[in-house]
Amino acid sequence: MTDDLFASGGETGRLMGALDWSRTDLGPVAGWPQSLRAAVRIVLSSRYPMLLLWGPRFTQLYNDAYSALIGDRHPAALGHDVRITLAEGWDVLAPLINDAMATGVASWVPALRLLLNRSGYREEAYFSVSHAPARDDDGVTVGVLTVCSEVTDQVVGERRLRLLREVSVPAGTALDDVGQTCARLCDVIGEHPLDVPFAAVYLRDGAILRRVAATAATPPALPAEIHDQDHWGVRAAAATGTVQVTPAGGRIAVPAGPWDDPVEVTLAQPLPSAGPGEPVGVLLAGVSPSRALDETYRSFFALLGQQVAVAVRTARAYQEERARAAALAELDRVKTDFFTNVSHEFRTPLTLMLGPLADALADETAPLDPVQRERVDTAWRNAGRMLGLVNDLLTFSSVEAGRARATPAGVDLPAFTRELAAVFRAAIERAGLRLVVDCPPLPRPVAVDPEHWERIVTNLLSNALKFTFVGEIRVTLRAGADAVHLSVADTGIGVDPAELPHLFDRFHRVHGARSRSHEGTGIGLALVRELTRLQGGDVTVDSAPGEGTTFTVTLPWSAIDATGVPDAPATDPMTTARAAVREATGWLDDHPADTHLPGPAAEILVVDDNADMRAYLTRLLTAQGWSVRTAGDGEAALRSILADPPDLVITDVMMPRSDGFALVRALRQEEATRRLPIVMLSARAGGESGAEGLDAGADDYIVKPFTAADLIARVRTGLRLSRADEHAPAVQPPAAQPAPAAADAPPSAEPRGAAESPVATTSPSPAEPRGAAGPPSSAELPASPESTVPAGAAPVAEGLEAAGSGGRHRAGREPDLPEVDVVWTYPLEPSAAAAVRRDLRAMLPDDKIDPDLLYDLQIATTEAVNNAVEHTQAPSRPHVEVRLRARDGLIRIEVQDFGTWRARPPALDRGRGAVLMNAFGDVRVTPSPTGTLVTIERRWIT
Repeated sequence: MTDDLFASGGETGRLMGALDWSRTDLGPVAGWPQSLRAAVRIVLSSRYPMLLLWGPRFTQLYNDAYSALIGDRHPAALGHDVRITLAEGWDVLAPLINDAMATGVASWVPALRLLLNRSGYREEAYFSVSHAPARDDDGVTVGVLTVCSEVTDQVVGERRLRLLREVSVPAGTALDDVGQTCARLCDVIGEHPLDVPFAAVYLRDGAILRRVAATAATPPALPAEIHDQDHWGVRAAAATGTVQVTPAGGRIAVPAGPWDDPVEVTLAQPLPSAGPGEPVGVLLAGVSPSRALDETYRSFFALLGQQVAVAVRTARAYQEERARAAALAELDRVKTDFFTNVSHEFRTPLTLMLGPLADALADETAPLDPVQRERVDTAWRNAGRMLGLVNDLLTFSSVEAGRARATPAGVDLPAFTRELAAVFRAAIERAGLRLVVDCPPLPRPVAVDPEHWERIVTNLLSNALKFTFVGEIRVTLRAGADAVHLSVADTGIGVDPAELPHLFDRFHRVHGARSRSHEGTGIGLALVRELTRLQGGDVTVDSAPGEGTTFTVTLPWSAIDATGVPDAPATDPMTTARAAVREATGWLDDHPADTHLPGPAAEILVVDDNADMRAYLTRLLTAQGWSVRTAGDGEAALRSILADPPDLVITDVMMPRSDGFALVRALRQEEATRRLPIVMLSARAGGESGAEGLDAGADDYIVKPFTAADLIARVRTGLRLSRADEHAPAVQPPAAQPAPAAADAPPSAEPRGAAESPVATTSPSPAEPRGAAGPPSSAELPASPESTVPAGAAPVAEGLEAAGSGGRHRAGREPDLPEVDVVWTYPLEPSAAAAVRRDLRAMLPDDKIDPDLLYDLQIATTEAVNNAVEHTQAPSRPHVEVRLRARDGLIRIEVQDFGTWRARPPALDRGRGAVLMNAFGDVRVTPSPTGTLVTIERRWIT
C-alpha cells in the first residue's frame, strides 16, 4: 500500500517511500486518513511545484518540481516542520498559510518575495504562490496545499531592464557637461539599490582616473582620484578593458539588498570608447549580496556600462560641439567687430580722398586737362565704390551684432521706388534690356526707413542687372490685404533649386553662374533679408534655371503703419543707388577701344572684367610703347587670342563666364598658344594663390595692389621670353671642354635674411618689337665636364638645346662686385624659389649690381630651382643646393638636386624654364646617377 501511494512520485516519491514516517507527526503511512493519501497522490502526480503542509506542525510533503526550488534544503525538509526549514522566510509565509487555514479560502500572490538560504547565502527570490485549505476526512481544515512557481528571473530581469531604460534617457539629452551627465546617471542608478547598491563613475583625466559622480550610497572610502594601482580594480579595468571583480574585504560597510546585508564584492566595469581605443573610464559598482554574480548579472553590468559610456560620449560630443559653436560665434563676433572697426577706420581716409578728388573734378578755376581728368575720375569712382563697400560692411556688421535699428519715416513708397528704379534705367537700357516699373499709389500712407529701403531696392536691381543678359527687369509694388509687396523680377539666368535655400546666406556665391562681373562682397542679398526683417517684413525668392528670378519683399501693414510717424525730410538720399549704378556701368563696358600703335611694337592683350582696370592698364602699357587690346572675360579673350595671338597676355583671375585659370588652361592645351607668355593679376593674396596660378601654367603672378614699375618689369621679362621662344636657334650644345677648376674661395656665412623687394624696377625703355633678339655668344666661365644626359633628363636638356646658347655680353657699367662663393641649401619644396630670390637680393644689393642684371639672375635661378622641385623624384636627400660664385665680372649659378629626373607632361612642357635661363646666360646640364647639376653662367663686361 505504501508503494502504491508514492509510486508515481519519481525521485522524491522514492525518498518519501523510504522515509520512516512513524517518527514524524504524521505517524505510519498505514494510519494516514484517506484525505491525506488523496492529497499526497495529487502532489506527487503533478509536474508543477506543489507542497502539502499537514497537521499542527505543518509537516512537509512535496514533489520533484518543488524540490528544485528549495535547493540544498532537500531532502532534509521531507517530513519536517516548514517553519524550521524555511525559517528565514516564515514571517512572509505565515500570514498567508494561517489565513487559508482560518478562513478556508484560497489565496494567490503573483510575485511573492522570499528570503531563502538555499545556496549558501541569503538569497532574494520571487514566487508565484497559491495557498488552498487541505481538509481531512471530516471536512476539517488541517493543512494547506501550496502550488508555486519561481519567477525570480522574470522579476529581477524586468527590474534591471527598467534601470537600463531609465539610464538611456540622459544619454540622448543635451546636458551642460559630462559631469552633469554622470551625476544624472548616478541619480538614476541610485534609485535601484537592489541591483546596484552603489556606483561611481571614474573618467580619464590624462594619466589620472578621476571620480566625476557617484550615487548617494557610495562609501566615503572610494578615492576621488586614482593614480596608481588600487584595491578596487579600477586602474586594471581601465588599462586592460576587462571586468575586475574584487572582494570588499571589509573596506566598505554599505548595507544592501532587501535585508540590508553588507556588500561583499565590487565590480569595475570598463566604459568602452566608440572605437578600438582605451576605455573612456570605469563604472565601479557594488554587487548585491542577495544575488549571485552569475553570467546574467555580469551581462547586466556590461549593458549598464555600455549605456553609461554612450551617455558620456554623447555628452562629450555635445560639449565639444558647443565649444566649437562658441568658438565660431566668438570668431564671428570678432570678425564682425573687425569689419566694424576697420570700416570706421577706412571712412576717414576715404573722405579725405573723395573730397579733394571731387574738388579737383569740379574746379573751374584750375581745370584738369583731359588726361588728368580721366585719371582723377577713375580714382574718384573707385574711391566711391570702396566707400559703398565700407558702408555695406558697417551696416551688415551692425545687423549681425544686433545694433542696427530701423528709423521709420513717412514716405511716398511708390514714388520713392520709381525714383530708385529710374536711377538704373540708363544702365539697364544700355545693356540692351527693358526696364518696366509698375508702382501705383498705395491706399494709405506707410512708414519705412528710407536708407534701408534704398539699399533693398538698389541691391535687388543690381543683382538683376548682373545676371540678366536678354529680356527685361520688372519692378512691381502692390498693396495686398495684409501687406505691401515689392517684387523685382528678371528674365536672367535663374538659380538652381539646390542653391535657393542658401541664396540669402552671407558670403554665398553660386559657383559657375554666368554674370556680368565677378566682383562683389557676397553680402548684398543677405543684407536685403536683414534690412527687410528690420522693417518687420521678409523676403522670398522664386527661380528656375533659364527662366529668371523673382525676389519678393513683403512688409505687413502693421509693421509700416505711418500713424504718428514724421515724414522723411525732403532730401535726395540716393547716393547708394547712384554709386551702384556707376559700378554696374563698368560691367557693361565690355569692348573699349583698343590702342594699336604703328610699327612693330609688341602687342599685349589685357583681360579683366573691371572697365576701370582695363582702362588703367591700357594707359600704363601704351605709355611704354606697346600696343594693347582688351577683353572683358576669359571666353572673349580666348576667341581673340586664337584669331590673332598677341605677344603677351595679362589676365585677371576672377571673372565671369570663364575665369583666368580656365583661360590659362585652355591656352596651354592649344599648340599655337602653348608657349604664349601669360601674367596673372589677382586680388587674392597668399602664396597658395600664386602657386595655383603658376601650376595652371601662368608665367608670372602679380597680387593687387601692384606698382606700375612692378607690372612693367614683369611684362618686359615676359616679352623677352616671347622673343627668345620665337627666335632661339635649335643648335646642338657645344662639346664639353676640360677647364681648370675655379679657385677655391673661403665659404662665406649664409646671408642675413632680408625682406624681399616687390620686384626689381626698370627704367622706361623703347618699345620692344616682335622678333628683336640679341646676338648669342659663348660663356667665358670655367665649365665642369658634362656627362651624357640620361633618358630621364632628356626633356630639360632638349629644352635647353632648343633655346640655344643664350649667354649675353651685356653693355653697361661693370659691377663692382667682391668675390663671392656661397652655398645655400633649401628644402625640396615650392618655397625654395622665393627663398633663393631673397638670398640673392641680400647677397647682391642694388648698389653693387645693375638692377636689371639682378632681376634676370633671380629669374634664371628661380627657374632652375623650380625645375629641381618639379622634376626630382625619389631624392636621396630632400634638398636642393644653390651655389653662387662671382669673380672678375663673371657670375655662375649652380643648382644641384639629388634624385632622378621626372619628365613633365607634353601639354605642360612649354620650355619656359629653358628660355628664361638662357635669357640670362649659358646653361649646361650635368646629369649623374645621384642627381642633376644645372649651371648658369654670365659675363658682365663693358
